[in-house]
Amino acid sequence: MKSPVVKRSIVIAGHKTSVSLEDAFWDALKEIASLRRTTLSELVASIDGGRNHGNLSSAIRLFVLDYYRNRPR
Repeated sequence: MKSPVVKRSIVIAGHKTSVSLEDAFWDALKEIASLRRTTLSELVASIDGGRNHGNLSSAIRLFVLDYYRNRPR
């Protein structure tokens, strides 16, 4: 059985790292980056720089959740 979590490599501030997220979170992250007219790497670097605890994958999931909860309707 295939895991719904996909591990991808991304460069953050010049350093390559792996992030594991479900496809829906990858898609949402790409959409947010596009709407903000920034790259996926720049968006993830921003999320990484603003996190106080937890791992990067969790921080990204919380960022995406917060983004969609708080966007204007």
